[in-house]
Amino acid sequence: MKLRLARNAWFNLLGAAVPALVMLGTVPLVVRGLGEAGYGVYALVTAIVGYFAVMDINLTAGSVKYIAQHRANGDAGRIFETISFGLATYAGIGLLGALGIHASAAWLVDAVFTVPPALHQEATSTLRLAALAFLFGQVQIYLNSVPQSLMRYDISGRLEMVFGALLPLATVGVLALGHGLFEVILLRVLASAIHGLLLWRAIRRLLPAWQWRWPGGGARAALLRFSGWSFLSRFAALSYAHADKLVIGALVGVAGLAYFAVAATLANRVLGLSFRLSAVFFPAASALAARGELARLDGVYLKATRYVAYLNGAILVLLAVFAHQILDYWMDETFARHGATVLALMALSQFVDSLTSLPSLVNDGMGHPRVSGLFAVVRALAGLGVVGAGVAGWGIDGAAWGHLAMSLVFATAFIAYVHGRTVPTSLGRLLVHGYLPGLAGIALVAIAASTADMLLGDSLHAFMAIMAATVLLLALHGALFVVERDDRERAWARLKTRCQLARARAG
Repeated sequence: MKLRLARNAWFNLLGAAVPALVMLGTVPLVVRGLGEAGYGVYALVTAIVGYFAVMDINLTAGSVKYIAQHRANGDAGRIFETISFGLATYAGIGLLGALGIHASAAWLVDAVFTVPPALHQEATSTLRLAALAFLFGQVQIYLNSVPQSLMRYDISGRLEMVFGALLPLATVGVLALGHGLFEVILLRVLASAIHGLLLWRAIRRLLPAWQWRWPGGGARAALLRFSGWSFLSRFAALSYAHADKLVIGALVGVAGLAYFAVAATLANRVLGLSFRLSAVFFPAASALAARGELARLDGVYLKATRYVAYLNGAILVLLAVFAHQILDYWMDETFARHGATVLALMALSQFVDSLTSLPSLVNDGMGHPRVSGLFAVVRALAGLGVVGAGVAGWGIDGAAWGHLAMSLVFATAFIAYVHGRTVPTSLGRLLVHGYLPGLAGIALVAIAASTADMLLGDSLHAFMAIMAATVLLLALHGALFVVERDDRERAWARLKTRCQLARARAG
């Protein structure tokens, strides 16, 4: 069975990396186009829509597992049943959520959140329009999972890359033409609808014999049982991810929310890219578990952990050490002054959380979503209280400290619990072969970069020089101590082959 993990991981990464780069490049233009208060309302609207996504019972998780499993066993009929049930479920969720958002829009804007009176009408109409985006978005979410369950991340990744890059650019264009927040959300509605149609077209090409087949009671029960536990993880993650913005919007106001949202979005988007590399493990683990190939799963899991932990650690160093300079040159001094601490803390929190991504995916692929679901729920409940208290006492910095505290406690507990139990790799092997090769050297580079940054000042030339030296040291460490010998030799052989081909063509 060919998993094509590297190829799928690459396309899945591109599907997030290119849109993230474009989005980060356009955020200053969007903030200027909407104004700080307007951007705060925009962040509030997206947070409210995201919070309504807790209605999603995460049937995508069950679908990916069972489609991958049925594909490994050659059962096309069960694949068709799974897709039919998923489509019907997500269309229903999208419709119910859209009605809820539309009905509560005026109350949320007028009575719950601190929105400037001049923006009340626009915020209400925009939130009602966002209800339609929720409907299309739910169907798109499910359709996006189908090629992934078939290990065709090239399809989902390409579409995400195109739409994710074009949408921020089109948003800037809409604002440049003098339009506002309502038109920005309308653009998102249209993009989501077209994206969904193209995904459906791709699915029909992958499954030309597909036909609508409603699953029997046993198949529905298995899907819902697995998805129900996975839903706990999704419910907790969505609640926790958006609650801080809602609390800040209510207690601090939309201006403070803008500072927090920009810094947190940068940390989440950049460090979230590695999850795209990890995500391909879920269908792969499901297929390997179905075939009983646990030794193979252990090997690829440790190698992936080694590389992903190193990559995230390197990114963390750059974001945390140079947080103030990044926000200053990317946005302006005001955002740097208010958001540098948030960026550094949220980057560290995201890094700690990223260490749980691969274990969670393998745990679920092995058929134990109850474990990850219960951990996620407890973490969310504790986190909501801690982050809320942080906002009440210390504003947006308090929210970031609360996130970091919860990440450290629950990531450590989850990693220690699942290894050797639901993940077929011991904790000792994970620490020695997964974490130690990359993170020990990265810690030394971080200390050196922080020291140089304090000693050499904040000038642009000093920042660029220290940043370049840090990147070089991180790259050398990765090449010498993290990348495994077989992979180095394979990469070198491939590079020599390409150079020889280029010489032959030139001659």
